[in-house]
Amino acid sequence: MPTTDQVMQALGTVNDPEIGQPITDLGMVDGVDVADDGKVTVDVLLTVPGCPMKDTITREVTGAVQKVEGVTAVEVRLGSMTEQQRASVAEKVRGGAGRAPGGQVVIPFAEADNPTKVVAIASGKGGVGKSSVTANLAVALAKEGLNVGVLDADVWGYSIPRMLGVEGKPVAFNNMVMPLQAHGVKVISIGFFVDSERPVIWRGPMLHRALQQFLADVHWGDLDFLLCDLPPGTGDIAISLAQMLPNADMLVVTTPQQAAQRVALRAGQMTAQTGMRVSGVIENMATFVAPDTGKEYRIFGEGGGQLLAAELDTELWGQIPIDTRLREGSDNGTPLVVADPDAPASQRFTEMAKRLAKTKTSLVGRSLPLKF
Repeated sequence: MPTTDQVMQALGTVNDPEIGQPITDLGMVDGVDVADDGKVTVDVLLTVPGCPMKDTITREVTGAVQKVEGVTAVEVRLGSMTEQQRASVAEKVRGGAGRAPGGQVVIPFAEADNPTKVVAIASGKGGVGKSSVTANLAVALAKEGLNVGVLDADVWGYSIPRMLGVEGKPVAFNNMVMPLQAHGVKVISIGFFVDSERPVIWRGPMLHRALQQFLADVHWGDLDFLLCDLPPGTGDIAISLAQMLPNADMLVVTTPQQAAQRVALRAGQMTAQTGMRVSGVIENMATFVAPDTGKEYRIFGEGGGQLLAAELDTELWGQIPIDTRLREGSDNGTPLVVADPDAPASQRFTEMAKRLAKTKTSLVGRSLPLKF
């Protein structure tokens, strides 16, 4: 006959799919009953009523307990935590991070001992493929075995959820929001909280507050990298991010044409006034190879990325060729690095991900000399 201890040991291998910690450690197992005929009944408390991951939890609990020798059947009964129990889970998970005594907001990524490398992905203008670069680079980092999060800071033109194929509403309780996940990447976006058919009409203070909540109230867990997909230009969000995370680095995305390069230069030069550092330039839509002849065309000109890197005193990290599948992947939620890892564009993303992984350091003590 299986014992209660054996069942609890098996349940200890089941992680909450959103929090990423064992359900036994989180106090989610409310009771275990082992009948004489080997049937096991497990009472599980969900963090919130109607948790969207309840089917996943039921399936994984059932699978884990079925492996215990002598178990003939498994029944999982779901309940929900009390407010006090949820508060206990939030405290255990976050350890007080996010909120200081008195309710003051604390951004963990700005702490001196935080190991997460924050990288802002910026561009001077829209339409250069900044978000598709962010999505593919994030997934490429995850495929390298790194813990990665993407903050979709493009509040007006959010597109990361679609590009990564993420749908649903994040679970939130006790000032803690759980990010959604896709392709091994954690994701948060204003698109999860608003009607997709209605525009977001926000100004400076609301934008600042939203970004602050995404950084402080979202339970990102232990990340190696947090990629922030910024809106084009040098507006409120870019300035707010620099104020909150002056130790972040920036990758600037441009196309080869001079018009895009000159506008991207202004986005990169913003870092000189905020304390951030441009770590590199990515040139998207660099070349097009005709599928019938194999001939290479430089549709958008050439040299823009290299010139931009020189003017920003940094390096050209990579040149991404035009690939229609890159656009198709952005539309159907399957990044090219997943759909075809051997494609030339995918290989460029993988090379950049490996290069970025080598830069993972916590740069602290950097001043914030804002000048306006």
